[in-house]
Amino acid sequence: MLASSLLGTRRVFKHHVHVAYYWLALLDAVLFTGACYLGTFLYFLRDQALLDSHLETLLPRALVFAITTVLAMTSLGLYQPRLREGLNGILLRVAGSLVLVTIAMAATFYLLPSLHLWRGVLAYSSVLAFTSCLITRVIFANTVELEQFKRKILVLGTGQRALNIAERMRRKSDRRGFRIAGYVRTEGEDTLVETGSVFTPSEPLHDYALAHDIRQIVVALDDPGALPAEELMHCRTSGIEVVNILDFFEQEASKILVEEAPREWFIYSDGFAAGGAKNRGKRALDLLAAFFLLAGTWPLMLLTALAIKLEDGWRAPVIFRQKRVGLNGRVFDVLKFRSMSVDAEGDGKARWATTNDSRVTRVGQVVRKLRIDELPQIVNVLVGDMALVGPRPERPEFVRELSASIPFFDKRHCVKPGITGWAQLNYPYGASTRDALHKLEYDLYYVKNQSLFLDCLVILQTAEVILFGKGAR
Repeated sequence: MLASSLLGTRRVFKHHVHVAYYWLALLDAVLFTGACYLGTFLYFLRDQALLDSHLETLLPRALVFAITTVLAMTSLGLYQPRLREGLNGILLRVAGSLVLVTIAMAATFYLLPSLHLWRGVLAYSSVLAFTSCLITRVIFANTVELEQFKRKILVLGTGQRALNIAERMRRKSDRRGFRIAGYVRTEGEDTLVETGSVFTPSEPLHDYALAHDIRQIVVALDDPGALPAEELMHCRTSGIEVVNILDFFEQEASKILVEEAPREWFIYSDGFAAGGAKNRGKRALDLLAAFFLLAGTWPLMLLTALAIKLEDGWRAPVIFRQKRVGLNGRVFDVLKFRSMSVDAEGDGKARWATTNDSRVTRVGQVVRKLRIDELPQIVNVLVGDMALVGPRPERPEFVRELSASIPFFDKRHCVKPGITGWAQLNYPYGASTRDALHKLEYDLYYVKNQSLFLDCLVILQTAEVILFGKGAR
């Protein structure tokens, strides 16, 4: 029971966090701190006097090294439950993390000389951290996938709602932390899931759940009138968690299942609330981050402008302005480096970008892949049209079309649009109504659970989007 509880989810500042990965990050932080101490010992092995003096002031430096390394690994997705990389992918991400650590530590040494680590010590510490990280990843991967370490859940229902769980959470990476013991059939409901996993208990649901160590029951009935309320209440009072399918997807997949959500769920569920203090804190974070982002990227922006001019001529425009829909439906001009030909929409018809779009220029292919084309939106953040984190703003033509076909699409305009967002981390570029629906599921999760913690997490993990080109077209 203890092992299964450690693999569930917990809310941290409103965001659902997989507990196992929290403990993994904590274990890594301890090991990285130890790696710094061991690296110091190995480097000064032949000089006891220098070793003793260095050890006296090492703790704050070791902690900075450990925290920086954990943050770098977070930014490259190494604590994401749904990471589906093999060993080569893990090696690449760990190596990339150490490169980021080296850059971050160099900046730290420059700004705070008191935290300086000798280059040899940093090299030893990095190698030891790299080794310990790979070992913990192998052990963790072989442990978290064991069925006996996963909590058992029952799905109450066999129809369309239950099919959503069977189809949209079918991968191992989607089911880390839990395993489905079966789908319970109710009288009169169609069976759309695999019949091999469907059964009707020969005893009361409560007795069956206790006898088979069921930790959670997910209610996924197509007909709410078939709900066995007394049985479920009995389960709850016996310590068995009972959740509906919407809360289950929110907890395990960090998204809102839009097509199954009744309007009253949005009214009564926790979240979807904005306060003055929260808005002021978010605005302060936006301004601070935008200032540092502008200070760090202006040489890159200057080179991008020069490259556009060299390719398309000195009279060609560098900045592209486009109407987008923002907070509360207000239309504003978003700024981007021009990545398509000047006459890309000469007929005035709005089009989604597609894979290998012929309208994209040679410079555009590079800046779109690295997301450099989005950098002028720092100005949009500074003037208040956008936030650093939020749903990506859509064109008015697309908003009208998508609002007519997708329920609750307008709810994404309850917050300011962002340069980056939760949907950008979790779903590739969308160029269809179906893609827009799936991205909306993540956008609504952000709107419902927005916090400074989630904003910082999105900003941190955007490094993975940039370095690995996730979703770029």
